[in-house]
Amino acid sequence: MKVLVINTGSSSIKYKLFDMTDQRALAAGLLERIGESGSHLVQRWGSEEDEQTLELNCNAADHQQGMAVIVEQMQQTGVLGSADELAAVGHRVVHGGEVFSQPVRIDQQVIDVIREMVPLAPLHNPANLEGIEVAMSLYPNVPQIGVFDTAFHQTMPAEAYRYALPETIYKKHKVRRYGFHGSSHSYVAKQAAGHLGKPLSELNLITVHLGNGCSATAIRDGCSVDTTMGMTPLEGLVMGTRCGDLDPAIHFYLEREANISPTELERLLNKESGLKGICGVGDMREVSELAAAGNAEAQLARALFIYRMKKYIGAYYAVLGRVDAIVFTGGIGENDAAARAGICADLESMGIVVDQAKNSAKQTGVKAFNGEQGAVALLVIPTDEELEIALNCKALIN
Repeated sequence: MKVLVINTGSSSIKYKLFDMTDQRALAAGLLERIGESGSHLVQRWGSEEDEQTLELNCNAADHQQGMAVIVEQMQQTGVLGSADELAAVGHRVVHGGEVFSQPVRIDQQVIDVIREMVPLAPLHNPANLEGIEVAMSLYPNVPQIGVFDTAFHQTMPAEAYRYALPETIYKKHKVRRYGFHGSSHSYVAKQAAGHLGKPLSELNLITVHLGNGCSATAIRDGCSVDTTMGMTPLEGLVMGTRCGDLDPAIHFYLEREANISPTELERLLNKESGLKGICGVGDMREVSELAAAGNAEAQLARALFIYRMKKYIGAYYAVLGRVDAIVFTGGIGENDAAARAGICADLESMGIVVDQAKNSAKQTGVKAFNGEQGAVALLVIPTDEELEIALNCKALIN
């Protein structure tokens, strides 16, 4: 049973092919610079012991041509022959609004609803739609499944998802908190349950996805009850280039005093802020190198990043009342031991105790780094959003 997972961006297609009989990744690739001269494809396939890599320069004028290149290379490398081998194509869709709380089989009605969500995610949903329509034309007889970043958070209660704005703003314009990174939070929560040997429905977790984009989620009895991202992925934690939580009056002040237009302001807050805004670089690895070399702005960027995350640990502990585990994932969450230690520092009174040796140790798979005297399990779990999407596809088909 093969499932192809597609994540379509405005000028890129990321894909991963799975054999769902054993949840094995057969191939993974990324086609970039679609619509530009000199598109570039990288595909990896084979076992860990014998992984093979293909790099190809090509001309993909649009996503239709881009998918044609991908299909051709999967055929030539032998990982996927004909469409008959595919049980489903799974699509990551960023915004499902209040309509989609579960994965769905995509038909024209679903496409129309996703298109209605474009104002809520103008940078993502149009590209997601393009990927869906291209895949449907290439594989017309293969089930197309939509898996939504927002779906996992549809269990949030009204007191968590509503803003203190007039009700007409919520009802007419759908202004509320939706949350994102749902596939990642869902995946690592289930992995944590397996590691702890308890049903997810009996666990209270704080899952922390730290990468270029960052979010944390409070999970009670296996369900999301609060999350840091809001109506857009801009709210919440400090990120690579996004500011996170901000006094909303700053918008008005900058428009009035700095003569910054709404379009320029949107770019400033999304692309030029966060770690990059403080110290000039948005990649935490570069920030850490600068900080270690004595750069004061980089040291501040790391401190602010850790401080904001620590505040949400406290907030979500208060929301949940009892926390069984805190789970770290994403590029920073999985690889930055110093950041994990800083986030968990001085929280012993809450049962959060770090074993520094375990935290610093190199380990594949799930890693526990809590001290024996700590009541809260501290886990590092590599995320796999594509596998989570493929698992959702398999469950829906079955």
